[in-house]
Formats: sequence, C-alpha cells, structure tokens
Amino acid sequence: MIETIVFDVGETITRDDRYWEAWADWLDVPRHTVSALVGAVVAKGQDNAEALRLVRPDIDVAAEYRAREAAGQGEYLDESDLYDDVRPALSALRALGVRVVVAGNQTPRAGELLRALDLPADLVVTSGDWGVAKPQPDFFDRVLEVARSTPDRTLYVGDHPANDIFPARSAGLRAAHIRRGPWGHLWADDPEVVAAADWRIDSLAQLASIVTGRP
Repeated sequence: MIETIVFDVGETITRDDRYWEAWADWLDVPRHTVSALVGAVVAKGQDNAEALRLVRPDIDVAAEYRAREAAGQGEYLDESDLYDDVRPALSALRALGVRVVVAGNQTPRAGELLRALDLPADLVVTSGDWGVAKPQPDFFDRVLEVARSTPDRTLYVGDHPANDIFPARSAGLRAAHIRRGPWGHLWADDPEVVAAADWRIDSLAQLASIVTGRP
C-alpha cells in the first residue's frame, strides 16, 4: 500500500512556460527560439540548461540568475503556474490519509514561492533547500527521511526519466511517470521508462485510484 507520494515540481506540479519565457526575455531572444532549443536538448537527453548555452555559449547561468534577481526579474510563481489537477489531486490524496510531499530540483527562492501557494501538502522542499539535487542518491535519501514511510510504500511522481524515474527506482521507491511537458511526452513510451515505472499516468487525478486499487 502506498503511504506517501512525493512529487517532482517542474512539469509535474508547475508549468515551465513562465520560467523559459523569462529567460528568453532576459537574453533578448524570441520566446519561440528558447522553446525550440529546449525541445532540441530534451531530444538529445541533455540537461535543459544546455538550451541557454546554445543561445549564449559563454553564459554563466548562476551569475545571470543573480543578475535577474537584482534587476527585479527573478523567479516568480503564482496560481496560474499550477496544472489544473494539482489542488484537487493532492487534496484527494490527503483525504485518503496519504502523506503528500513536494520535492524537486528548484532553488530556495522557488521553494519559498511554492510554500506561499499553500498547497494541500504536508511538506514542500527543494534541492536548493537541501543542498543536494536529483539524480544524486543523497537526494532520494532525503526524500525517504521526509516521507516517513518505507521505500516500497513511497511513490515518487515525475516526468523526467533520468532525474525522477530511474534514480527513484534505484533508491527502492515506487515510481510513476507522468506524460506531461517535453520530457514526459517524448520519453513516455521509451522501453526503459516503461520497464522502470510502476505506473504511467496522464493526470495526477489517477493517483487516488493507484492508492485505493479501485478504478
């Protein structure tokens, strides 16, 4: 039985539209250009940040991030960034007695913004808060610490095979791959992803049925 469900953030809980649009505006290139480059690096299995390096090969992403913050153009999240199924799905899971944790690869600032949204979750934390990021095993060690359940009763939900599904399974957790965002759609039917994921879903609303075992 699943006792705890842990959620990735980008393209699982939140849409990444604003994130990439903000980078395009900051780098003064068309938004479509950055969107297309993100798709290109995803198709190659590269990290999303490589899209920024294709726009500006000498970019120091951390330095540019700090410059954006100083210019008042830093990270921002509000209700419109959440997928429509997030609040109802998380609320339904908590009503079933499931512990709900949000834990993804984001900055401490993103963690503050997510917590300000007052999601129906028991804990919201980011890799920036912890000082360790996916797919490192230490990240999933921390996941299990906050999950308060055994690995086989802990489900990690995410869209990214290399950051979410494969390392979660290596840590002994159950895994659900969501067909959402570029990674989720592109790799949904990949044989290795199919083999590694305990469940493959199109909506977070499907998780309640996984918990109860009822359609």
